Amino acid sequence: MHLDHTLLRTFLAAVDMMSFARAAARVHKSPATVSMQIRRLEEEIGKPLFIRDTRNLALTREGEELEGYARRILRLHDEAAEAFRRPQMEGAVTIGAPDDYISAMLPDVLRRFGAQFPRVELNVVCAQSTALLPQVAAGDIDLAIVTRTGGTEGQLIRREPMVWIASRDGQALERDPLPLALYEQGSQARAVTLAALARSSLRTRSAYASFSHSALVTLVEAGLAVAAVARMAVPPNVVRLGEKDGFPEVEPLEIILVKAKRTGSAASEALATAILEGAR
Repeated sequence: MHLDHTLLRTFLAAVDMMSFARAAARVHKSPATVSMQIRRLEEEIGKPLFIRDTRNLALTREGEELEGYARRILRLHDEAAEAFRRPQMEGAVTIGAPDDYISAMLPDVLRRFGAQFPRVELNVVCAQSTALLPQVAAGDIDLAIVTRTGGTEGQLIRREPMVWIASRDGQALERDPLPLALYEQGSQARAVTLAALARSSLRTRSAYASFSHSALVTLVEAGLAVAAVARMAVPPNVVRLGEKDGFPEVEPLEIILVKAKRTGSAASEALATAILEGAR
C-alpha cells in the first residue's frame, strides 16, 4: 500500500471542510479533481472513507482511523522537509524557566525545535523567575521564560490566570486560620496572592513557602495547605476553588520571554521564535 501525500492532504482538507467543494478551494483544485483523488485513496485503502448523501458528508469508521494516521504522517513529513530546507544550524542554547512553565509550555515547542534543528544543543535550567533574571542579565542564560515583576522588560507570551487549589479531601479547608503554601519571597505570584487575600475576609496564615511549583502542589495534595497557582499547571488530582467558595480572584500573571543583552545567536533567535509561535 502506498499512501500518497497529495491524496492525504486532499483527504484532510475534505475532513476539515466536510465538503468536497470547499476542500477544492483550500487545495487549489477543482471539485472533480478532489472527488477523483478521494476515490483513488479509497481504492488504495480498500474501504470507503466518507458517507455521502445529497446534503451531508461524514467519515466512515475507516475514515476516522485514517484521519489520525494522515495527520501524523503529514506532520512528520513537513517537519523533515523543513529541517532539510533550512541551513544546518549548529550551536548551543541555554533556556531557563520555572518548573511549572517548563512542563506546561515547553514540551511541544522543544519537540518541534529539536526535529527542525537536530544539531543544536539545548540546555534547560529550571529555577524561579527571581533567580533566572540575574542569570540572563549576566549572559549566563540566553533565553528565559519568566513572570513579569515590576518593570521587567520582555516579550509578552501570555497572561495566565491564577487559581486556588486544595486537596480532594478538603483537609486544609477545615483549619482556622487557613494554612497557605506560597511561592518564594519577591516573586510576583506570591505578591498577587497576598494582595488578593488582603482584599478578602479569609483568615489565613503563611504555613509553607517554596520556589518550586512541584513542592507547593505536593503540600496541597497532602492536605497541608491551599495555594494559588498558574491555571495551566493545575494537576488533575486536586480541586479548584473560587469566589463561590469564599476565595478571592487573583490577578493574572504576565509571562514574558527575556533575552540576554548580548547579540543572540541564530540558534537562540530560532528558539525564541518557536516559543512565541507556540504561544500563539
